Amino acid sequence: MNISTKDSIGQGGKDVAVVVLNWNGLALLEQFAGNWAALTPSYATLIVVDNGSDDASVAYLRDKHPEIKLLAFDHNYGFAEGYNRAIAELDYPVVVLLNSDAVLHEGWLDEPMELFRTEPDVVAVQPKLRAFRRPESFEYAGAAGGYVDALGYPYCAGRLFDSVELDRHQYDQRRELMWATGACFIVRRSAYLEAGGLDADFFAHQEEIDLSWRLRARGGRILLAPSSIVYHVGGASLDAASPRKSYLNFRNNLLMLYKNMPLGRLLWVLPTRLVLDLVASVQMLVGGKRAHAGAVLRAWWDALCMMPSYRTKRRENLRQSRTPVAEILSPCSVVWQYFVRGRRSYSDLK
Repeated sequence: MNISTKDSIGQGGKDVAVVVLNWNGLALLEQFAGNWAALTPSYATLIVVDNGSDDASVAYLRDKHPEIKLLAFDHNYGFAEGYNRAIAELDYPVVVLLNSDAVLHEGWLDEPMELFRTEPDVVAVQPKLRAFRRPESFEYAGAAGGYVDALGYPYCAGRLFDSVELDRHQYDQRRELMWATGACFIVRRSAYLEAGGLDADFFAHQEEIDLSWRLRARGGRILLAPSSIVYHVGGASLDAASPRKSYLNFRNNLLMLYKNMPLGRLLWVLPTRLVLDLVASVQMLVGGKRAHAGAVLRAWWDALCMMPSYRTKRRENLRQSRTPVAEILSPCSVVWQYFVRGRRSYSDLK
């Protein structure tokens, strides 16, 4: 991946834009904007991008936090497209996509910026993500860094499926990742734009994994910065119990595989996934989660119907790929390790 000469870090001026996307999030702004303002370092600019809110978000920021730069759109472009438009406008070497329900810890940006300055092939970095309501625990949406297994299922160091570990400093090493959490996605702007940014057609969920795959395939590296800590509330947009969330996760995961996986591998992965996802749907049904079971089936149907419209993206992603898929995906099956072998932590995976 070619890193733009405009990405020179530490050459004076503001190197980083910390970008928070807001839509009708007044309650979150009242709760967390003071934290963001206090802990955004002097070499960074804090920017709230308002996605056409019709609550009092904009008035609140202008009145209570004039130190925060405001970029206001006239209507709601959605999560991915809102960030894409903002990052296209904001000319900073590094951008941080910070969720509006994230809380910063002292010194959170120091190690990521050190990595960008000293490792030119590092295109994205993530902090350790801890749970806001249980700060001694990792948080579901990223924990200590993300991976995707041989069949396309995402998982994290510190979180396998619903098993979330306490942070006992067991993952306090800089480590190569397959994907970085969208709760605090720290990325070189040039790499973000070159890879095409977040896929707006996903609507929500797994767009950061899809983007990470493209960054990795183009030769970039993604690292964990273990001394960087960010706390995340989670579920601010869709609750974990929502069938809509299940639908988006299954559908977008399948679309991600179609967009990025070479044909030879895709031809055996998709049938295997169909069997496993049907089993998951039956388990949901037996467990009394009829709406979730139906969401999985709808996700498969809609993903198959949408795949033809993704052919152009697929061709471009495979054309730009420089890194073999075997170096991007983990060799193990996390489903087998977790449900059959009973391994509940990342460190136990074989």
